[in-house]
Amino acid sequence: MTIKDDLHHLVDELDENAAREALAYLHTLGLPAVLRNAPIDDEPETDEERAAVQEARDELERGEFVSAEEAKRRLLE
Repeated sequence: MTIKDDLHHLVDELDENAAREALAYLHTLGLPAVLRNAPIDDEPETDEERAAVQEARDELERGEFVSAEEAKRRLLE
């Protein structure tokens, strides 16, 4: 039996909650260690931050954005 076979067997035994937690953990394995080990940002969002996010969402709704291709073109000029 291969390691992947063992993993498949273990996954089949998980309930939905445990599977959700395992999936979230497995997704972190592809992250660099600095991101995996970074502390959770638990600071409350400021009024200024909320306003900036809303402004960005409003601009996006109005179509006021630069595509990735355009941004790349501008950077390479």
